[in-house]
Amino acid sequence: MLALHDAGYAVFLPFGENTRYDLVIDDGVSLLRVQCKTGRLRAGAVRFSTCSSYGHHSRPRAPRRDYLGEIDCFAVYCPETGSAYLVPIEDLPTKVEGALRIEPARNGQHRGIRLGESYKIARVTVADVREANLGA
Repeated sequence: MLALHDAGYAVFLPFGENTRYDLVIDDGVSLLRVQCKTGRLRAGAVRFSTCSSYGHHSRPRAPRRDYLGEIDCFAVYCPETGSAYLVPIEDLPTKVEGALRIEPARNGQHRGIRLGESYKIARVTVADVREANLGA
């Protein structure tokens, strides 16, 4: 939320439970539904889930459920890079995992690669969060 606010978005929280998105952001032109995810740096890319898991529920209709048609973008925070990324859902071809390349691909591949820098909206540190919480 801090990264989105610092990037110039107005941030709104939905009222109640069981919404498929965590936040709504306003860029001054449109409202976007945002699902927040934690990314992990693995093999040179920030990887994050692009679906919800329902395997822990008794008798789920499906073990996984994607967000297609229910959100507009993912807000991803990666502790290892200290960065937050805003990724439109239409930029992600997979229904299971998204990846943002941080390091160049070892095989030199460039096509079909989503570079993390293209989606980065802010660097966030623990000090930034503390200051925001203290109202500094």
